[in-house]
Amino acid sequence: SIAIAKRAKGDLDGAITDCDKALQLKPDFAEAYHSRGTAKLGKRDWKGSIADYTKAIQLKPDDVLAYNNRGNAKDGKGDWKGAIADYTKAIEVKPDFAEAYVNRGGAKQAKGDLDGAIADCDKAIQLKPNLAEAFFNRGNAKFKSDLDAAIADYTMAIQLKPNYVGAISNLRIAEQAKGNMEIG
Repeated sequence: SIAIAKRAKGDLDGAITDCDKALQLKPDFAEAYHSRGTAKLGKRDWKGSIADYTKAIQLKPDDVLAYNNRGNAKDGKGDWKGAIADYTKAIEVKPDFAEAYVNRGGAKQAKGDLDGAIADCDKAIQLKPNLAEAFFNRGNAKFKSDLDAAIADYTMAIQLKPNYVGAISNLRIAEQAKGNMEIG
């Protein structure tokens, strides 16, 4: 669709306008709500994004990406419980959806459930061994309890995605923390 092309080019406002026009013509067009929600997510309009994904889900209850993306919007606004619920629903609809496990793991970590975060990342890695974000999130969850394991996970994330800025940064921090522990 034109809206998706505009979104891909970074024209989020144009994508939203196109979706608005599509919804005027066809108010029950689930994909337009989904696409508009994604554009709003890109603009960090958490509330608007959540509303659009919710409408897309009402119209198309098996839209696994809408659940996942609504979880991302809830995560963005700090509603980790709501995000976890949406990621869990995405997993129920599509049990092999590795990215939803990674996202749920990140939300669990933010909520303080490190064991749950590690378990979700382990499952994501089992499903999709080349998913750098799974190693990154698992490294974050292991950081305080097992620096060596965190370093190994960050290193793997960088091997899979060489320009992964978050993993590069966290690897340096972990290596410095390990060095300070060995000195002290």
